[in-house]
Amino acid sequence: MNKAIVGILITALILTFAGPSPAAEWTVYGSARMATFSSDVDPQVAGVSSDTDTLWALQGNSRIGANVTAGDVGGRFEYGSGPNLRHLYGTWNFGPGIILVGQAYTPLNEFYSNQVYEADNDLNKEGMIFHGRRAQIQVRFSKFELALVEPNTQVTLLNSAGATVTSTDSDAALPQIMMSYHYTSGLFTIDPFLGWATYDFTTGVTSATQQESVDSLVYGFAGKVYLGPAFFGAGLVAGSNVGNMGITTRTLSNTVINTADGKLADNDTLAYAAVLGYKANDIFKFEGGYGYISSEVDVAGVKTEDTGFSYYIQSTVTLAPGVIVVPEVGIVSNDEIKTGGVATKQSETTYLGAKWQINF
Repeated sequence: MNKAIVGILITALILTFAGPSPAAEWTVYGSARMATFSSDVDPQVAGVSSDTDTLWALQGNSRIGANVTAGDVGGRFEYGSGPNLRHLYGTWNFGPGIILVGQAYTPLNEFYSNQVYEADNDLNKEGMIFHGRRAQIQVRFSKFELALVEPNTQVTLLNSAGATVTSTDSDAALPQIMMSYHYTSGLFTIDPFLGWATYDFTTGVTSATQQESVDSLVYGFAGKVYLGPAFFGAGLVAGSNVGNMGITTRTLSNTVINTADGKLADNDTLAYAAVLGYKANDIFKFEGGYGYISSEVDVAGVKTEDTGFSYYIQSTVTLAPGVIVVPEVGIVSNDEIKTGGVATKQSETTYLGAKWQINF
């Protein structure tokens, strides 16, 4: 019998005996976000004047998408203003838990700050961890999430001279492994997290076949305490070679390769953040926050430390449901790089302005 006919018959049988599927429900949404800021960049170098600039632009995290549900099966897609694909995944509720397949936020994302500068930085570079949206297979059991995430095999390393080296000949035997636990009550929420990744690559420094392994580890927590209309949030991130996992940081947090012998040195990172806020009413909410990060590496007995910080004060003004303006003033700084005890100042940006947002 012709293979095409067999295929048609099999398809017809499946359609005949399959149970009726529930109609899918679509919920379309969007968010338009404008950044309107004036910034003054101080290069922190003697004899070099600061530079003042105006940012008046659509934020890259403006988005449009839809949530889809059909019984125990669901999904979501979302595009940013790049345009770029932000979310594309499906879910299946199998009873004890939910399986997610596709591109979505990994368990290494915490949003307990509302800092809006730098397209909603949220202190993510200084203590509130951000790993972004990546292809993964994730399983959720109530408050616990476990994900096997696409490996980050083409990454930027640093060499001992301070320049960057892109690893292209690399191999990952395993996906990145990440997990988090979300606990919430009427008084507080807390989210501990843990992530690990490894890959091998050819350094090519002393030999065309010299193999080295990059191992990354990150752990920490974020959380918030509610005291009536006031709230306090905090975050802590620690680990080694976190930049090689794709964790966003204000410092250089990737592993460093010694240009003399091709050996790798772990780059250890510690970051923390704190947020304090007060909701006066349904229109006005006030918030201030501070975050600090330090990454340190030792190459052939020479220590290099890269530090940075950010702080801000803001007010979230809700003009109507879904219509938000957030005036904010703050400072973001890469602070300094200290090598062998000698410190070199980096740039510092003072900014003032607002984010305008309409959700629809």
